[in-house]
Amino acid sequence: MPNAYQPHLAILGRLLLAAIFLISPLVNLIPNFGATAMAMGNAGIPFPTLALAIAIAMLLAGSVSMIAGYRARWGALLLLLFLLPATYYFHAPWKANDAAEVAAQAVHFLKNIGLMGAMLMIIVLGSGPGSFEGRGQ
Repeated sequence: MPNAYQPHLAILGRLLLAAIFLISPLVNLIPNFGATAMAMGNAGIPFPTLALAIAIAMLLAGSVSMIAGYRARWGALLLLLFLLPATYYFHAPWKANDAAEVAAQAVHFLKNIGLMGAMLMIIVLGSGPGSFEGRGQ
């Protein structure tokens, strides 16, 4: 691939990867804070209100960091640390009650595993060209 396209594609890749983490708190978690905290408590998460506030901060900081390519490794780490408990508590197929729910949760579980892999790649490789950290690449 020509080097001229790499910064543009890296920016687009970071934007697409981080979009779910940026949009989710803005359109779901913040507007439904009380109901989400209650669901987290029902799922067994300790101190759900505090945990949700921390999760929202992690999602916003991590996604903006990755999109901008500024301290993207730390942003990816924040998102990875969010994904671990979110996947365990909310997308565990082994906790499902029927076959349809098992199938649906398995898809979400595997999607989150894939996102964790992407976060690990950014932690290891950095944000790449077209980023504040990648200037000159």
